[in-house]
Amino acid sequence: MLEFEELRLQLEGHKGELKELYQAIGFDSLKNELAELEATTAKSDFWDDMEATQGVLKRISFIKARMSDYKSLETKYEDVLTLIEMGNEEEDLTLLDECKAELSEFERELETQTLSTLLTGEYDHNNAILTFHAGAGGTEAQDWVQMLYRMYVHWAEQHNYKTSLIDFLNGDEAGLKSAVLRVEGVNAYGYLKSENGVHRLVRISPFDSSGRRHTSFASLEVMPEIDDSVEVDIAPEDLKVDTYRSSGAGGQHVNKTESAIRITHLPTGIIVACQNERSQHQNRETAMKMLKSKLIEIKEREHLDKISDIKGEQKEIGWGSQIRSYVFMPYTMAKDHRTGYEMGNINAVMDGDIDGFINAYLKMESLKALGEDQN
Repeated sequence: MLEFEELRLQLEGHKGELKELYQAIGFDSLKNELAELEATTAKSDFWDDMEATQGVLKRISFIKARMSDYKSLETKYEDVLTLIEMGNEEEDLTLLDECKAELSEFERELETQTLSTLLTGEYDHNNAILTFHAGAGGTEAQDWVQMLYRMYVHWAEQHNYKTSLIDFLNGDEAGLKSAVLRVEGVNAYGYLKSENGVHRLVRISPFDSSGRRHTSFASLEVMPEIDDSVEVDIAPEDLKVDTYRSSGAGGQHVNKTESAIRITHLPTGIIVACQNERSQHQNRETAMKMLKSKLIEIKEREHLDKISDIKGEQKEIGWGSQIRSYVFMPYTMAKDHRTGYEMGNINAVMDGDIDGFINAYLKMESLKALGEDQN
């Protein structure tokens, strides 16, 4: 039947892209590397150097995930082709919508995996640390922070990433004044770095009894989580450490002792805090990891030679330079001001459907890098 034949041709048109992806990720090389690494784990002295051991195990995990994702995509291709051929042979038009849906899902996954090959930055494969801050606007802006926080948690869940709340400060009436979220998984930072910036909300405020339209802002800072293998020279005398009582849920122990930690890096004014761990020691360890991550991220972003060249954190959030607007009224639209990508289903966006924005940003950066290379 013509309808199924068109779908088959559309699917088979992606065969070359599937082959290019196989080559781009270096599937054969990954397979050989995995065999070598697994042979290394079988050696009697493998566990003697725990730092080296963790590095090998992390690499094995990454390779397995990358190979598994590709094999799943390959299987998806064959499954969609079988479904289309079955519908064609049986001339069963009731299968047409299912075939279209499965084909669209395959195409989305193919695009996502293809774009993941662009994540070649030094820290792209790392976990991500997201820090949210409410802008001016009181309760309305604080509610917006909580909405954004929820959006990224849902996005992470949809990609099988693990999330944990590191620190937060509740709003005066509702929402959050600030929050720090850790997203754990391969390429978490590579994808989420595109979300760094100011996010703007336009809606009828549920906190305004007059039903007026409000514009609110929230800033999101995205950093790679740096593991202990990266050395960062931080002098103890450059740190101011404060303890305080945790403000959220966590049991009697957490709430009744000053287990939360706030660390200020005096030369730059950078402040990090953690209150989600059970002990003060664990909170300090997590806060120090965040501080290292932030210092390295600033060093890389500012193209500085060393950490000590950082003169101070930029305090202004720059509300006029939002990266994306989310409009609930008078129409519904989420639009990225850097790429021009937009989506009309605002509820889906707030439920974590932001891959289109992330992919559009990665494509834009890829084209920009290509242009720079040619120049």
